[in-house]
Amino acid sequence: MKAIVASLSLALLLTGCARTGELVPGGVYVERSGCPQVAIPAATGDVTVFNPVNYTTAGAIDVVAAMTNVRATCTQDATYLVSTASFDVVASRRDAGPARQVVLPFFTVAVQGGTNIAAKRVGAVALDFPAGSMRAQTRGQATVRVARSAVALPEDVRRELTRERKAGDPNAAVDPMSDPKIRDAVARATFEHLIGFQLSPDQLRYNATR
Repeated sequence: MKAIVASLSLALLLTGCARTGELVPGGVYVERSGCPQVAIPAATGDVTVFNPVNYTTAGAIDVVAAMTNVRATCTQDATYLVSTASFDVVASRRDAGPARQVVLPFFTVAVQGGTNIAAKRVGAVALDFPAGSMRAQTRGQATVRVARSAVALPEDVRRELTRERKAGDPNAAVDPMSDPKIRDAVARATFEHLIGFQLSPDQLRYNATR
């Protein structure tokens, strides 16, 4: 069982308070982690391989594989923050024939502000089916490497987000995220780490419409 490890370098937000969820006179402290949220985008967590390739009937299904058990860890030092996502790939094949290896490509993407692809790498996992077995399993891993020097919000934005709100202040009930300047700054500093199978247009269409 083998996997190619994908690695990305990019800048992420790194902020936080130690008093997460604590009610205080000025409001509620909420921690915002610099680690990106790790997820599998819809319709990319499984893949179906057909043989013959031009057929999409049940009888033509050759191999079916799915990503599962996604786990994320985040470590940091004085220079970098490193987010590593690991995942299992479980697969089944149509016929329990001779030993066979199936290589499936996967992507790892850093998405900024929910829409902008900041970086992308494509790796692969190799599934080894033993002779006479219809099942195979392997493990993959993808890493995002963060430069801490580029993760801070502008000071005026940070100050507005963390300033104390006092009772009677006409702006106390105004969500600072309603300000386009604040909202855009936070969006630029917010990243997601997405992983999934690198699907062809036909495979993606099959997943989305079946």
